[in-house]
Amino acid sequence: MKEKIDYEEISEVLKAIAHPVRLQILAGLLEDECNVGKIQDTLGLPQSTVSQHLAILRRHKIVKARREGVKVCYQVESPVVKKIIKLLAQESKK
Repeated sequence: MKEKIDYEEISEVLKAIAHPVRLQILAGLLEDECNVGKIQDTLGLPQSTVSQHLAILRRHKIVKARREGVKVCYQVESPVVKKIIKLLAQESKK
């Protein structure tokens, strides 16, 4: 029996990652999990902006947070999004 594809869910994930800042955050997190401060320093954005983008990614279960002392470290959780970001990185190098 053919498995039904949830296009609504796929669309929501694509919308969540379809922002230049979120794509940069995800690409960076694939290299190394890190906290908001490190992301903020790397991208040169205000902490509130980075936190808002991370909240969107968390809401869609694209990234997950892990507390490390007083810091919260983020990493990419979604295997599909990992593949998408890696593919985009490969294609942009061509």
